Order: sequence, then structure tokens, then C-alpha cells
Amino acid sequence: MLRATTVAALVVIGALGAAERELGAQTSADIRAAYVKSEHLVPMRDGVKLFTIVYTPKDSSAPYPFMLHRTPYGSPPYGADAYRTTLGPSADFVTERFIFVYQDVRGKFRSEGDFVVMRPLVPAPKGPRATDESTDTHDTIDWLVKNVPNNNGRVGQWGISYPGSQTVWGMIDAHPALKASSPQAPAIDMFLGDDFHHNGAFRLMYTFSWLAGNARPRAGATETRVGGFDYGTPDGYRFFLDAGPVANINEKYFNYSVPTWNEYMDHPNYDAYWERQNPLKYATNVTHAVLNVAGWFDAEDFYGPLETYRQVERATPTNKNRIVIGPWLHGGWASMPGDALGDIRFGSQTGDYYRREVELPFFTHHLKDKGAAPTAEATVFETGGNTWRTFDSWPPTTTESRTLYFQADGGLSFSPPTAASAATGGEFDEYVSDPSKPVPWSTEARTTQGHLWMVEDQRFAAARPDVLVYRTEPLTEDVVIAGPIMASIIASTTGADADWVIKLIDVYPGTAPDNTPNPRGIRMGDFQMLLAGEVFRGRFRNSFSTPEALVPNQPVKYEFDLRDRFHRFLKGHRIMVQVQSTWFPVIDRNPQTFVDIYKAKPTDFQKATHRVYRTAAQASGVRVGVLK
Repeated sequence: MLRATTVAALVVIGALGAAERELGAQTSADIRAAYVKSEHLVPMRDGVKLFTIVYTPKDSSAPYPFMLHRTPYGSPPYGADAYRTTLGPSADFVTERFIFVYQDVRGKFRSEGDFVVMRPLVPAPKGPRATDESTDTHDTIDWLVKNVPNNNGRVGQWGISYPGSQTVWGMIDAHPALKASSPQAPAIDMFLGDDFHHNGAFRLMYTFSWLAGNARPRAGATETRVGGFDYGTPDGYRFFLDAGPVANINEKYFNYSVPTWNEYMDHPNYDAYWERQNPLKYATNVTHAVLNVAGWFDAEDFYGPLETYRQVERATPTNKNRIVIGPWLHGGWASMPGDALGDIRFGSQTGDYYRREVELPFFTHHLKDKGAAPTAEATVFETGGNTWRTFDSWPPTTTESRTLYFQADGGLSFSPPTAASAATGGEFDEYVSDPSKPVPWSTEARTTQGHLWMVEDQRFAAARPDVLVYRTEPLTEDVVIAGPIMASIIASTTGADADWVIKLIDVYPGTAPDNTPNPRGIRMGDFQMLLAGEVFRGRFRNSFSTPEALVPNQPVKYEFDLRDRFHRFLKGHRIMVQVQSTWFPVIDRNPQTFVDIYKAKPTDFQKATHRVYRTAAQASGVRVGVLK
């Protein structure tokens, strides 16, 4: 059932809207006193006009650079006399003074044209009227520097999530006036690692929510959101289980009114539809300064910022390309103090530090020649140890690759299993995966995912019979991991397909003190903090483009990336790994038969017995980089 939803509800509807949260002490009266607002329809090269709001400092004693934000989420408030309560990435930008520009992208809110989710870039050579998000950014900048008085000819751009993707698109074939870009949690590849799929596994809960609120066709220019979705219950686990197979969703809830959902259902594998959406193959000559931003606990777009950073490093090594990663959820660096997530404390206001000591100096240096240029290649927060560190590269070169091996009786160790251990403890551990009773993603009753589950206590999962648990003995010294975390398991199934979910967890000592204050009454003794987790769909073990059925009972090696982390496991803590095959409804249910999952029938969903091997000859584990 649909309902009208305001722009202010964006963050509730989907995490891609984190960019629209505003943090600051200013009021609209403060902004009005210092800035003049004007609204424009800026023409693109094909004649389509994009609605653009410009806030210009009243103080004209010096020319100012532009700060450009392009978004599909709307740029309210609309109207020449209605002012925002803050401008720019954070409140400090208002005092520093820039010309702030907000633009509704093509086909959204008050802009003309049609909106396409992750619109692919047009390959070169482009015709004179060919448009994409890169050309729209170029044409916007060109208009701004020629038509807005008292500018210094320099432009910076920033955005979080989808606006972060807009920032990446704008970096490609950039206008000469673009001097600094900060893509923050950009969505880059919607099949391999961002938002709608991870390693080919469909992220059901989030995709449903985001497309319902952001991808419905519109009748014309508007100042209001098309609509969200009324689930009729706070229990997302129950809602999506009752919905049945993914094939039911369109007819049951969308009435075929969300074209992008239909497209996703027609492209279950990594084909040209998905590949052409990834812009990084065009990011080969990014010569202006770039500040990439990511959050360790970003549930949606952690793949994108890391891949953007790596691509610019590979393609243009001389670029002033930097990365900062902190202990944040999606967009939390812009909207939160950053001292805590859920029940985990970080010892300082990491968001405030980033905004004042990293983000603002980056833009003031490159747009105003003010202050020293940031010198650290990587500014990263070490969770567990709760401190900021800087490195000359990311990941740091001072790491040693080590594997945490699964052992008999639920053990976990940096020592590989031996023949003797297999003789006494068996060669494998097994569990029955039942798609009708999937492992829940959280203990919370929610219909939209939220983000605190990325550090949530995993004791509820460890108690399930369809979750394997491996843990070390209490650590006798700190262990610091930095960089990618790679799952490497050998597993078999009685079915023809299977999902493998691997979670890396920090287990607190039984004597760990409770937080103060502790309003929810959470006991931190033996708390199982989720540190990293990822899913891999077995049919894609050889190719994301050409899926293959699994051979029943045949052991197969799977290796996949749980993504980077920088974490200190403290002395007295334990390291834990959990293995499961459902993670619902974050990930859709695998029928465990080899069918097109998007067209699967209820009868296609079958129980299967999964085995994970842990012998000297067939060792399974998780590979980490241990900081020397």
C-alpha cells in the first residue's frame, strides 16, 4: 500500500538518503542574514533544464569558490524566500563562505527530463547532444562560472551515497574549473558490492525499500516525493517471509509500477546491464584532488568508495588522491558526533574530527589556497584501539597475511589444522539450511534495514543450529588487522546451489563492564560485536556472468572478500567466525535448487545439508592482514 511521503522522510525510506541529514547550529534566519538565495533552470547541451539553487555570500569583498551538490533526493526548501538551515557538507562551511549550489538531477523533483537509476555513461566519442551525469555536471559547472557573479573560477563537489555516485560521474571528463571532489560512500557496482547486490546475492530488504521510495515514474516536475511503502507491520522479517518468493513482489506489492524492479528481475546475472553502470572504467584521467570517504560499518556502500580510491590510484598515480575511513554508518560522518554506534563506544567524536580536521581543510586548500595541503594518503580510525592513524597507502604495507583456520570442536587458530585433529574431531562441520526458517539479520523488528546491525551483538545467531561458530582462546596479546578480510572455505551441499555468509566477530571477555549510561540494559560480558560480514552466492563461484549448478556433495573452494577493516582485538578478547547460509531479509532466500531465483516458485525452495571442511588437506578459514 502506497502513502505520500515528504522529502524529510528520505533517511527513513532508504540509507541512500543519508546525505540529506543536516547537522549544525545555524537556523534559516542565520543563512538568510549571510547569503542571497536564487533559483535557476540551467540548460544542458540537449536543451533539458535542471533546477538549481544558488546561495551566494552577501559579503562580496572577495571572490568565492563553488561547492556543488547534485542529488536525486530533492533540494528543499523550494522558493526564493525559503532558506536551508545549513549549507555545505557541515556547519563550518557556512562560516568559511563558499557559493553553495544544490541541483536536482535530471528527471527528479523540479528538474526536467527523465530519471534513470545509475544512468550509464555514454562512451566517447560523444555526440554534441549526448548526455549523461558527467556531461550534466560539466554543463552545470560551465554555466555557474559564466553566470554567477563574484566567483573565483574554482569548483568543489561532494555527495554521499547516490549523490556520491553523482560526484564520481562528475570527476570523469571533468570541467577545467573542477578542482576538488569528495565522493563519499558512492554506489559504484550494484551487482558486485553496493546497495542492491553483494557478490550476486540480492539485497531484498534494502532494494525493495529504496526502489519503492525513489524509483517510481513521475507525472512531471514536483516538490514532493512520489511515495514510500506502508508495510502494515514493524516486523520486516515476517513481512518478507510472508511475501514468499521474490517473484511475488511485483504483482503483490508494486503492481508493476516500478520499472527498475522489473529490470532487476530480468537480469539475475552480471551482464552488460550491470557492467555498463559502473563508471570506473572511464575514470582514467582524474587530475584534480580527490577525498574519498567511507565508514567501516556502512551497510550499503563500502565497496564503492574503496574501489573509487583504488581506481584513481591505479589510473593516475600522481593524483592528490586521499581516503578517510572512520567508525561510521552510512553517511554518519556528516550527521553524527561519531562517538558511538549502538552499544559500541569509540572514545571520541570521530565525526566532528573528520569534518573539522579533514574535510574542511581539504576544500579550503584546493579551492581557496588556504592552509596546508593534506599530506596523509590514508586517514583511518582503528576500532577496538579507538584511535586515528595515518598511512602512506591503504592498505598499509606493514601487514603480514595470516589465516584464522577453523578447527575441531569450534576452535579457531592461526595454526593450520593437523591430521591428528581430523582424526579426533572429524573432517567437517555440517548444518541443515532451511529456506522456510532463515537466520534473521537482527533481533530488531524493522522493515527498513537501518545500520546499527553492522555492530550488533551476534549471540542470537550463535545459538542457532544452522550457524557454525568458531572462536579462538582468549588472546594473550593485542592483534591488529588492517586491510582486506578474505574468506577461504571448502564446502559442499546436498543441494544444487547455496549461499555462504561469513561473519568476523570480536568477542568481549565475560568480565567486560557494561556501558555507562546503559539505558537498554545491555550486558557487555561475552558481547559478540559484528565486525565484518559478507555473502557469496555459490552459483557464481566461477563467473558472475555464467552461473553454474553445484554438484551435490562435492566439496568446492570459495574465496571472497569481506571488505577492509582496521581493528584491534584486545588482549583477553576472542576472535570469532560464524558461518551460515541465510541472512534474512537483508539477502533474499536461495532456493538451494538451480533455478532463476527471481522466478522461483515455492516448490523450488528445498532444505539442504551444508558441510564446511577443516582438515589439513581441505582447510577453511579467514585470511587477514596482521599489522606488524
